[in-house]
Amino acid sequence: MAVSLWRTTTCILKRSVSLASVRYGHGPPSKQVDIHKGKVLSDEVGLPDSLGHSVGIERYELLANQAGDDDPFEMKVVKRAKGTFEEPTIIKSVNNKRMIGCICEEDALTINWMYVHKGEPKRCECGYWFKLEELHPKTYE
Repeated sequence: MAVSLWRTTTCILKRSVSLASVRYGHGPPSKQVDIHKGKVLSDEVGLPDSLGHSVGIERYELLANQAGDDDPFEMKVVKRAKGTFEEPTIIKSVNNKRMIGCICEEDALTINWMYVHKGEPKRCECGYWFKLEELHPKTYE
């Protein structure tokens, strides 16, 4: 009985000593540290606007809208031109190919999707011709 009491008390003492040494391994705790120190210039500074938080494609689109370009990716509907082989409907793209959809009839409920490649005019099932031309990317600052 005395041996088990001795083991229990020594285990409790060892635990409290080891916890204290880990807890105060770098010295006694000092005053509270300000984790935001140096991150805010002054009290007058607020959160940035949506342009300040945006990156990548979202930022490109916001800069284009500020510059007055409401369609920076050329995604709006293009009206068909004459549609002949000599005068095809011009589609612009930054890439070498683009997927387009042709609504062949005015009351059609389906869209005929097709790829148009640069330098190769493409004919739709309805007979209209499309041609892909290079679009130079715009820079906004």
